Amino acid sequence: MFTKSIVLLGLIASASAETIRGTKEIENDTDMIHHLDLELEINGERELFPLLPGTKCPTGHQCRVRSSVSRTSGAKFAPMIDSMKQNYKTTLAMAMDWEALNLNFETVVHSDNYCTRRTAMAKAAAIAGGASMAMANTQAANAAETKEVLMGSDSGLLAFVPAKTQVCKGDSVKWINNKGGPHNVVFDEDAIPEGVDQEAISMDEQLGEVGDTFVMKFDTAGNYDYYCEPHRGAGMNGKLIVV
Repeated sequence: MFTKSIVLLGLIASASAETIRGTKEIENDTDMIHHLDLELEINGERELFPLLPGTKCPTGHQCRVRSSVSRTSGAKFAPMIDSMKQNYKTTLAMAMDWEALNLNFETVVHSDNYCTRRTAMAKAAAIAGGASMAMANTQAANAAETKEVLMGSDSGLLAFVPAKTQVCKGDSVKWINNKGGPHNVVFDEDAIPEGVDQEAISMDEQLGEVGDTFVMKFDTAGNYDYYCEPHRGAGMNGKLIVV
């Protein structure tokens, strides 16, 4: 580490060593303070050395933007956002909500929640296409998925396959009559989120034909236990988790 620091200080002072020949300069952005990493080749290996915020890349060398900070708002931007700002046409760049785009990209990268990442990705895609935040929110809502659950296994077992399903709020579940019917889906009124109407989300009838389906959308987060009424005694139970 000490040796690397000596090499770095010498390079910044003289800007004459040619360990890496930069071919593309980082464009100036009067509103942005760039946090750069200087790229060097030491003993045949590429190394990155962080420069102080605002320090320009030494002439003749190549730097990587680690992050950028807006002088006006103080918002921190990822390298991808900075690159997009430089490549978008002026009209679109001026209309873009860069802070919202950056925030959603950061959520996609750092969140450990699949549903949160999916929503952020949908919003980021909409904003990158020039949509307003209102339109981006609508597009994120339209990114809902439909998960499928078989009623009866392929081998004829009286079971829901899979027995446990997880979806995001706003997603739907499609139950497909497979084997061993007739089947239905009835939710346990004592094992669903408070405020959810058990009758409204349960089936009134049974599915007798192979391939018949029952689809329900779920907007309330929580755990839902359900069963097949004709085969509850045989252990045909399922669990749905809405997050």
